[in-house]
Amino acid sequence: MLKIFVQFRKPRTGILTFLIVSLCAAQAMALDGKAILQQVDKNLQPESYEMYRKLINIEPDGSQKEFVLYSVKKGQNKMVALFLSPASEKGRSTLRLDDNMWLYIPNVGKPIRITSLQSVVGGVFNNSDILRLDYSAEYEAVSVVEEGDEYLLELKAKSNSIAYDSLKMRVDKTAIVPTTIECFAASGMLIKTLYYKEPKDFGDGLNRPSVLETDSPLYKGYKSVMVYAKINKKELTDEVFSLNYLPRVDELR
Repeated sequence: MLKIFVQFRKPRTGILTFLIVSLCAAQAMALDGKAILQQVDKNLQPESYEMYRKLINIEPDGSQKEFVLYSVKKGQNKMVALFLSPASEKGRSTLRLDDNMWLYIPNVGKPIRITSLQSVVGGVFNNSDILRLDYSAEYEAVSVVEEGDEYLLELKAKSNSIAYDSLKMRVDKTAIVPTTIECFAASGMLIKTLYYKEPKDFGDGLNRPSVLETDSPLYKGYKSVMVYAKINKKELTDEVFSLNYLPRVDELR
């Protein structure tokens, strides 16, 4: 009887082991944080593009200040933004190459260095938000879990020069675009929260949120909003992303 029992148990153990291994492998494939983050970048913008957007800073008393920017980006590490309005800011341009940033002011002439945590427009958005590179270029996916209709990604900055030490990014499982991103300092303090809203078809297969809002516990009552109007694929030369080209960015339009 014992011999018969042992012969019966062996196949069941093998099947059970196979099922466990298969389930673990399937789960690992489904929850690849790096792959999800790369898909988020791909779904938010083309690799090389031009973009028109409006930035709105809202103060606690309800007063607002608006800026209109024309921006171009190439690859994962090059971006330029040109101020079109208000008149007081028109002609200013900013350049980002990896973690290095510059501001060009027509009356000053020579570009000056700026940092990621400063803000050329005031408000809650800083320069890193305005000249944002691909998330996968700046952050590593530390973990990913499923929570209802979303993935929750824990992201860690690849270097100390990144504006935020870590992010908690919630990603819509169907559209694979962010819904909410919490940004933290190295101390663990929450610096700000970004909210991606109002999906829009920008054409050429790009369907992504058209509004990005942010608030911060450090600036209670203040809010900043970024409204994306146009995002188009555009081939750009490396010359565009140089200090010498900053006075000429308007020629791209």
